[in-house]
Amino acid sequence: MTMNSERILVTGADGFIGSHLTEALVREGHQVRAFVFYNSFHQWGWLDDVSPEIRDEIEVYSGDIRDYQTVREAMRGMETVYHLAALISIPYSYQAPESYLDTNVKGTFQALQAAREHSVSRFIHTSTSEVYGTAQFVPIHERHPLHPQSPYAASKSGADQIALSYFHTYQLPVTIVRPFNTYGPRQSARAVIPAIITQIASGSGNIRLGDLTPTRDFNYIKDTVSGFIAAGQSKQTIGETVNIGSNFEISVGDTAKLIAEVMNAQIEIKQDPQRIRPSSSEVHRLWADNSKLKQLTGWVPAYGEIEGLKRGLAETAEWFTNPANLQRYKQGLYQI
Repeated sequence: MTMNSERILVTGADGFIGSHLTEALVREGHQVRAFVFYNSFHQWGWLDDVSPEIRDEIEVYSGDIRDYQTVREAMRGMETVYHLAALISIPYSYQAPESYLDTNVKGTFQALQAAREHSVSRFIHTSTSEVYGTAQFVPIHERHPLHPQSPYAASKSGADQIALSYFHTYQLPVTIVRPFNTYGPRQSARAVIPAIITQIASGSGNIRLGDLTPTRDFNYIKDTVSGFIAAGQSKQTIGETVNIGSNFEISVGDTAKLIAEVMNAQIEIKQDPQRIRPSSSEVHRLWADNSKLKQLTGWVPAYGEIEGLKRGLAETAEWFTNPANLQRYKQGLYQI
């Protein structure tokens, strides 16, 4: 245990980013309690796949972020909270918008109430670049107008505002981290980079995608996690919203070509109508200004620019092409 060891709760620890963040915090010597979504199979999501020496150091608490009693008990004795529990699939938010309000808005409210009751020393809330909508100017800094274009983005914007209100009203030490498009091992194949990699890895030369023209600021999972930790450890970020981004923009189509190059594959891209968002809901351009987080914490992305993206894609492809990992994904099925 390190001299600066903290008692930390990570909600959504069973998910993609949450599991990587939990691992990193354990490796830093913190006492981590992982809040995972209860299920009768006693499964801990992606935490089931972390190395045994890390998993043995994690205290797992199963519950539901929408239930105040379980959230309050999970937070008991904690100093810092990283709140990542959320519904995140944009396409599914078109079908079940109320569930996004219930989980993302009400769930955040429950977590904030519990944090206030237990007087936690830090509360790091997870936002998303989707709250900005299509960029009105680039790169996008934190003062960019919010323009959520999907029920998912609207629910996250609402959660952000509730979190900030707890800082202003109750002086709860809240920080909002706003990651741009994260990718890496363990990500759902509904996301564009795993969608491309898994199709290539399964032997398909015909890659089915949606709109190829939107641009994104892709961030490798290690950079996203280091950004979370930097924001959570700096007093300068209290009461602030900070972007986590690479400050590098690339289109979906060019990303597919880059992945094919990294994987030494020949591909032909086919447009799949079911992967296309409603026209007014598509976010056409995202490009992060990451200077605020750099200035406040000294954080810098290790996988920035085109060369960093190539390295991150290569590491991601290596993980997905491992047969034991690839078999976790249902090939040929588009899951929203």
